[in-house]
Amino acid sequence: MNGSKSNLRNMIICAMFAAITAVLAQIEIPLPLVPISGQTLAVGLTATIIGSRIGAMAMICYAAIGAVGVPVFAGFSGGAHVLIGPTGGYIIGFIVAAFVTGLIVEKSNFSITMAMLANIIGMIIILVFGMVQLKYVLDLSWSAALASGVYPFIIVGLIKAFLASWIGITVRKRLVQANVLLKPKLNRV
Repeated sequence: MNGSKSNLRNMIICAMFAAITAVLAQIEIPLPLVPISGQTLAVGLTATIIGSRIGAMAMICYAAIGAVGVPVFAGFSGGAHVLIGPTGGYIIGFIVAAFVTGLIVEKSNFSITMAMLANIIGMIIILVFGMVQLKYVLDLSWSAALASGVYPFIIVGLIKAFLASWIGITVRKRLVQANVLLKPKLNRV
């Protein structure tokens, strides 16, 4: 019974963070090719709060829900065409970034300093995935892909990494105290 309760809890948490990502995706600042949105903040929060495995699953759920046409992506968009379009690489990068960010945070026993480093690494992963797809889908040069798909997001990405780390670790501690999340095992890097 404990295993099924744990699985149900993980599914609910996964769904909640996919929903949070969908909500934050609608907060956006339009730019010519790729908007600045709250999606990447949601990825960082998700990974920092719930860790690698469930965090990556939440991002898979988010991408799958959007791929079938539910308008959960930035600008209330949805459909498989978004995933194969110019901005789809960022969304695919969310999955990898959530896993890697969560893994680093888990290994550091959920410290804010390591969460900040993990979220910066996650931001880099998202930007690389996004830039590569942007380059090939729009047939851009590498310098044009960097100029439109990476450079505009560096400063705001660092701010989001800080917010995801600080808010994420604070919320995680409260959820552990409330027995919503399990206490972290003592792992050392």
